[in-house]
Amino acid sequence: MSESPYLSDRYRETSRTTLHAIVTALSGALATNRQVVSLAVMTLAAGGHLLLEDVPGIGKTTLARALARTISAQVSRIQFTSDMLPSDITGVTVFDQGAREFTFFRGPVFAEIVLADEINRANPKAQAALLEAMEERRVTVDGTTYELPRPFIVIATQNPVEMEGTYPLPEAQLDRFMTRTSLGYPTPQAEARMLISPSGRDPVGALKPVCTAGDMRAIIQTAAHIHVSQTVAAYAVSLLSATRNSPQYRLGASPRAGLALLAMSRVRALMQGQDSVFPGDVRAMAIPVLSHRLVLADSAYGATASERDQALDSLLARVPAPRGA
Repeated sequence: MSESPYLSDRYRETSRTTLHAIVTALSGALATNRQVVSLAVMTLAAGGHLLLEDVPGIGKTTLARALARTISAQVSRIQFTSDMLPSDITGVTVFDQGAREFTFFRGPVFAEIVLADEINRANPKAQAALLEAMEERRVTVDGTTYELPRPFIVIATQNPVEMEGTYPLPEAQLDRFMTRTSLGYPTPQAEARMLISPSGRDPVGALKPVCTAGDMRAIIQTAAHIHVSQTVAAYAVSLLSATRNSPQYRLGASPRAGLALLAMSRVRALMQGQDSVFPGDVRAMAIPVLSHRLVLADSAYGATASERDQALDSLLARVPAPRGA
């Protein structure tokens, strides 16, 4: 059996260069922290979904549009509301009188990059419509299954300030998001540049495609083939076990969280120019991958993102990393 081409040095170097080029292009066009932009790109390369918890007006929609432009992909935006129906997301089947047959009209979920804006404002039934799409990369309508495009990423946003009229995401849906982060406010210098730019200027308009959607599919495959040793895998399991056995958590990390942790660690290793994952990669990805999946014992939904991150950081610091891995 021939060796997979995704294991070659050429594929790894091309993928690494392309990912860094995408991050650089986005950072130059957006008034957003480079680390946040990098995490979004890494989540896409890991084949996962991203949850953004932030106040309005930060640029969440612009980030999704810019990311789609850099990889020549289609982007769609779904504004979630309390009266939304699942068919508003997946699409609907309508009987065509002229053709005397049923025709399926695809919903906004049929795009490579889907922005689910204010996802916690939708009722649980509409939220659940995303579950199959996010996990299986396909949707089933009236008994017929339709495949979604590849790559496929859901970038969901929720406003942590105004919680009135919202439906908190259940743990099962939070677990579908590979990473969670916050854009935060831009630096004073970046905000000043944004304010003095011509009114109405679209920051995404000047962006040029860095690669194609097909190139990104190859990058996803290349990242998935980055080597993980038994020692590093055992270290990841020890981090997961620490969350499950700690009295400060009512709900620890799931096995799906472990898969997400290693997927992101592989992408980080790829971007660092490594051919295998080190414990440092796993530790660096632990908070953005695990924090939103855990439920503190004394507060199911009341803890802020910062409090959750601090609690997890102190817990993981007590888990020793293997030497010589």
